[in-house]
Amino acid sequence: MAARGCLLAICISRVLISSRGVFLEPDQKVSVPIGWIQVGRVSASDQILLTFALKQQNTDKLQELLEQVSDPHSLQYGKYLSLDQLSSLIQPSEETLKIVWTWLRNHGVQNCSTVQTSDFLKCFMSASTAEKLLTGSKFNRFTDGHRTLIRSLAKYEIPEEVAKHVDFVGGVHRFPSKNTVISKAWKTSRHRIAGFHLGVTPAVVRKRYNLTASDVGSYENNSQAVAQFLEQYFHQMDLTVFMQLFGRSFVHHTKVDKVIGCQRGIKAGLEASLDVEYIMSTGGNIATWVFSNGGRHESQEPFLEWMTLLSNMSAIPWVHSISYGDDEDSLSMAYMKRINIEFMKAGVRGLTLLFASGDDGAGCREVRKGVNTFDPNFPASSPYVTTVGGTSFKNPFQITAEVTDYISGGGFSNVFRMPNYQLSNQLVTGLIFVLLKDVAVKSYLKRMKSLPPASYYNVNGRAYPDVAALSDNYWIVNNLIPIPWISGTSASTPVFSGILALINDRRFQKGLPALGFVNPLLYSLQGNGTSGAFFDVTTGCHLGCLDEKTEGQGFCASPSWDPVTGWGTPNYPELLKALLLGKVDDP
Repeated sequence: MAARGCLLAICISRVLISSRGVFLEPDQKVSVPIGWIQVGRVSASDQILLTFALKQQNTDKLQELLEQVSDPHSLQYGKYLSLDQLSSLIQPSEETLKIVWTWLRNHGVQNCSTVQTSDFLKCFMSASTAEKLLTGSKFNRFTDGHRTLIRSLAKYEIPEEVAKHVDFVGGVHRFPSKNTVISKAWKTSRHRIAGFHLGVTPAVVRKRYNLTASDVGSYENNSQAVAQFLEQYFHQMDLTVFMQLFGRSFVHHTKVDKVIGCQRGIKAGLEASLDVEYIMSTGGNIATWVFSNGGRHESQEPFLEWMTLLSNMSAIPWVHSISYGDDEDSLSMAYMKRINIEFMKAGVRGLTLLFASGDDGAGCREVRKGVNTFDPNFPASSPYVTTVGGTSFKNPFQITAEVTDYISGGGFSNVFRMPNYQLSNQLVTGLIFVLLKDVAVKSYLKRMKSLPPASYYNVNGRAYPDVAALSDNYWIVNNLIPIPWISGTSASTPVFSGILALINDRRFQKGLPALGFVNPLLYSLQGNGTSGAFFDVTTGCHLGCLDEKTEGQGFCASPSWDPVTGWGTPNYPELLKALLLGKVDDP
């Protein structure tokens, strides 16, 4: 022990004298996003909140464990970790903690807090201290007309010996995403002009996906949640009025059970109202939480704030619906890789995270003048979340078959490779493995006669979405006013989330574990030819680049899986039957 302590002291002393700096996020974009303007430098005494993502231990074991607890053929399936067990597995080493704390204290930083997993440090300090700590940073104040933020447009360095122990520093560069729900009654598209539509209500959603009046939650300890960002608040009275208007055909809770954060907004946001009202419509009678991450401090990163909350709560809802995303190319590799680890941490605890696929189709990014490529969305492109695309009714006046919603996000990650559960039915061996080898993504790429040019996407990347639900022309109640024609995958995500929370409810009643990270199970079932669990969406394409090569079109739907609607939309009774499984025996 004495020798180890001596070595550690030597390492710490090197931190004190080291002058060589390392850029932690050299690839992070630092331009000012559209809609934000710089209003001036912060004063030296202004307080800044920085979040230090500390290097974790055993991340390879964490990934292996996630695969085991999510694999329905594994003896470890559903054997999730408690937060204490997770902390013991991944918490930073003693060396990491001592070196980072010494570095901070040597700069006079004392006002810090951590989380139970010990892998995040949130520290308040003056702007002048922050700029000394993060060499090269220059903090300025920015506004979008409603909110102000403190960010640096100059990249930062930290001492080489400290950099070995930190993944990234939050609160420096990233501007929050401004994803919003849209109304096709107010907004036109070159593809379609919104006209009269009867609209989607809870009754329509429940009828389309075969939810009966008795399909509501009843298990006492079940729960579901939505996460809100950027001053998106819901109003309890909106939910009351909404359920009075649209919730008479099923049993439901009359209020949100718990709010984590602050609900201080005078006006409710469309996004917040939509999320809460529809997760509580498909996940009827299930306890619902709202995580309200408003960015209450100017240097806070709301999405990162939500992620750290998950690392600090032992009792937490099983299913989470999140309508949030950024372009992959706008984020640093270090940031995305670490966020993926946070998703794995949630998965090994049995949490199901569902993210909206986005509302820009395949997206489009100009690589250089005259050369474009599709622009994937993150976290939608993460291999460790379930991503939800969007659909529309083929006939707007009937509850009938669905087609692709042209705004539905989807495609292939440029950063993350295609996971095993998409490559093949990797859980089956022998001859059957050979026969089922290309059941998902590769099969789509082989059978489609018309695909975008290969230069527009990464054929080996994680493909998304995984599933879909209606995303077009919803009714909500917002600030006590019924509003029609609200659209976006921000609608389909809480709908699908509520359905999975309802399936969890039935699993709990049978003594089965939570679904957890559900993708391996979904792909395994579909690869084995499980029929009827999804309504296969085979018609329609989504948006691409407005250029001569793609003419505004991205990918198109097809039988089985496709990168617009995934496996399709849920047929609740059959999906329930398929997912009411414990351990699955190999054929």
